[in-house]
Amino acid sequence: MAETQQPKPEAPVNGKQKQERSWIRLAIFGLLFAVGIIWGGMKLVRSFSYVETDNAQISGDLYPVSPRVSGTVIDVRVKLNQNVKAGDTLLTIDQSDYQIKRDIAEAQLLKAKASVAAAQAEIAAAAATQTKLGADLRRSRNLQRQDVISRAELDAATAGATASTAQHAASEGQYKAALAQEKLAEAELKNAELQLSWTTVKAPADGQVSKKNIEPGQLVSPGQLLIAVVNRNDLKVIANFKETQLKQMRVGQPVIIHVDAFPDKEFKGHVDSISAGTGAQFTLLPPDNASGNFVKVTQRVPVKIVFDEKPDALLAAGMNVIVEVKVK
Repeated sequence: MAETQQPKPEAPVNGKQKQERSWIRLAIFGLLFAVGIIWGGMKLVRSFSYVETDNAQISGDLYPVSPRVSGTVIDVRVKLNQNVKAGDTLLTIDQSDYQIKRDIAEAQLLKAKASVAAAQAEIAAAAATQTKLGADLRRSRNLQRQDVISRAELDAATAGATASTAQHAASEGQYKAALAQEKLAEAELKNAELQLSWTTVKAPADGQVSKKNIEPGQLVSPGQLLIAVVNRNDLKVIANFKETQLKQMRVGQPVIIHVDAFPDKEFKGHVDSISAGTGAQFTLLPPDNASGNFVKVTQRVPVKIVFDEKPDALLAAGMNVIVEVKVK
């Protein structure tokens, strides 16, 4: 059997080696301590010059697209994340019912215009009759004064003239009524044409289709959210600072923006505006401190920050960011 080899004893560490190792440990510790002091000092100095928060997100103008008329969707022309321009057709709703309504309104308008023309002709006829009977009345009065005609004939001429005046006034009233019907028919035609135009749903602004809840064949109703368009060309940051951080904050102060999605990038911006109310004031049930259940909570105030230049990274609304406002 082979003999078991015994481990060789470690060489004894002499005093010089121990001293060298102690100096190395001391140097490393001193270096770390110096780095910590420098880093802490820089953070302390920076804390006097900057106000920071990580309660901030990128925000963009979001345009909800909803139909203004009900019907069946027959065509959807956009895809999710597709870029669109203001006025581009997003989808179309079946137009059949609205075309029929438009045609009926158009026919009603033609009928109303014909009634107006007839009323105008009636006025002209009544005016001619009134003129003739008025002249007859004047002649009858002269003849009656000369005892050429009887009093009864004069009364008949007077009655005829009076009736013609009333007929003329009535025809003018009928004309005004016909004219009102024409105006109503014109309004109904415009409304029918407007509803017909609403069957074509268009993009309200330039942006990207960031939400799409519609497919052909789906029945939609007014106010139903179908598509959301986000404007990526006008992104900004909404940072919610504690109320205790606003003492030295002013509009126009420079801001350093760090986006969590791009940790190696640093974006520049400035304070655009400071909200006139805390975030809690715009909740569904804002706090009522007069109710007797008061608990003091540090409030946060939304601050709008805009980029100094258009970001060169693909930022999206809702991304988390860290902002540092230079207040000194």
